[in-house]
Amino acid sequence: MSYRVLARKWRPQTFTDIVGQEPVVRTLQNALRRNRVAHALIFSGVRGVGKTTIARIMAKAINCHNQAEAPCDHCPSCLSIIKGNALDLHEIDGASNRGIQEIRDLKENIRFMPAQERFKVIIIDEVHMLTTEAFNALLKTLEEPPEHVFFMFATTEIHKVPVTILSRCQRYELKRVPFKALFEFFASIASREGVTITPSALDIIASEADGSVRDGLSLLDQIFAFGGNTVTEEDLRLVLGLVDRRVFATMASSLLGGDLAGALALLNDTYTQGMDLKRFAQGLLFFCRSLLIAKTSKDPSAILDISGQEMALVQQLAAAYPLETLSNLFTLVLKGMEEMQYAAHPRMVIELLFVKAVQTGSVVPVTAILSRLDALLAGYPLPVPAPRFSIGEIAGQGPLSDTSAAVTPAPARAAIALQPVQQLSSPLAKSSEPPQKKTAPPPPTKTIDVSEDTEDHDLPSVVTAHVSQRLVRTVDRDWDDFLAHVRERKKWMAVTLGQAERVTEDAGTLIVRYDESAECHMLQEVANRKLLTEFAQDFFQKELGVRIEVAGKATSDELDQPQEDRRALSNDPRVQIAVEIFGGQVTGIRTGPRSR
Repeated sequence: MSYRVLARKWRPQTFTDIVGQEPVVRTLQNALRRNRVAHALIFSGVRGVGKTTIARIMAKAINCHNQAEAPCDHCPSCLSIIKGNALDLHEIDGASNRGIQEIRDLKENIRFMPAQERFKVIIIDEVHMLTTEAFNALLKTLEEPPEHVFFMFATTEIHKVPVTILSRCQRYELKRVPFKALFEFFASIASREGVTITPSALDIIASEADGSVRDGLSLLDQIFAFGGNTVTEEDLRLVLGLVDRRVFATMASSLLGGDLAGALALLNDTYTQGMDLKRFAQGLLFFCRSLLIAKTSKDPSAILDISGQEMALVQQLAAAYPLETLSNLFTLVLKGMEEMQYAAHPRMVIELLFVKAVQTGSVVPVTAILSRLDALLAGYPLPVPAPRFSIGEIAGQGPLSDTSAAVTPAPARAAIALQPVQQLSSPLAKSSEPPQKKTAPPPPTKTIDVSEDTEDHDLPSVVTAHVSQRLVRTVDRDWDDFLAHVRERKKWMAVTLGQAERVTEDAGTLIVRYDESAECHMLQEVANRKLLTEFAQDFFQKELGVRIEVAGKATSDELDQPQEDRRALSNDPRVQIAVEIFGGQVTGIRTGPRSR
């Protein structure tokens, strides 16, 4: 007899043998016990979790002569199904028999009574592969099937099955088998096969199975053929090219710690052993995900399906680094994975990824930078603005000699003097001189005569005093620039501000006046007014408040009354009706004493 692979040899034959699907098993057993089995069942889930196996066990339980909630595996009906020669069990491959003609033949077949058993059972595997016409042909039969027929469907892509089919079936969602259940099941299989396998090797196989029992059994079958009676981690690396998860922990630790040489050396060892680099990058990506979950979740074990030893390792490594660093590493590995899919040289892509990733360990959170800046500024008093001097006063400070020369401060010295002024002195420096208009020509260039007796430190102080005047922004002079500043952040707010009738600054308050409230309705909201205040303080670098005024509603002086009278006359309903009737237009409004 030919060799039977482990996936077939140890295929579950009763409900008690099913691994990791306890809710589904319990529901089906109760349905059998109470004689409430639906005429159509559909099982969905990823590959290798037991969809077709459960359908076969249900077929045995329905026709079992002992009438128990679990098939006995001893009666003629159960034995015929186990051997594969049951006349009343029809297993159909939906990928091969997907047309309407096959469904017509099936409908013709189920009209007849069972040949040996009480019921006919139709199992359609990968039912989502049927054509639309085949599904439509099956609808009426599913809705009102013969009493001697049960339908059982299995699919890995439940979303491709029409809703009209799903509504006629009882749905059973099979979940991925947990890591612990896979580990225990594979350990029992190894014991029954007489093979000794180390726990760390079982950890690797259970992780690579990714919730699929069949995938794990296929890996076990291959490693048993190589290792004989003993299997170790080294066997897995040599035969299957699998890598222990601890390698990913070492790699992540090297990248987070800035050890580029160690990371490249580990990558080279892995590549030499025959590990596929794309698969290696995928494993590293999943480990980085584990680090993020361990850092952010209160119960990471509920999300991460890994062994207890690996969980402790992940939590220890995640606790040593801030969330921003772990997030940056995960993002870099994810982008590297995407680039490797189309790269001609995947190793170069992953090496470049390592070069970028080693820098993530030096990332400092923004909150930490701001707190350091606040602490730094708290230790220094605000500088007192330097006195202002005119060009004539500067020239007359010291004796001039015949050997005087025109001296311009060096760029480096000017930059040093300007830096604190821009950040600290500018918001406090207020010029008593009237603001210059934008159209004013620039002041003429003048030369400062410096004699040998002039001290070097006088020049930076002069430059500082002069620049502090230029950096002060006023509402009258810089309103257009302020509108551009707002437009970059809130375009609608800049448009609304541009419609203002008048803008003034009075006693530390920016007063924006409008003719009608409709023009500034949104701007009067508390949140938007607060945002405008922030924009004004950021741009003008002073403690400004904001007040929105509307003509006729806010406090106004008597000079505004004529304008309000003119507006009232223009908006009078009688005037509007007259303009509309005669098709004319208002050419003038007179409100003075002569008109009255």
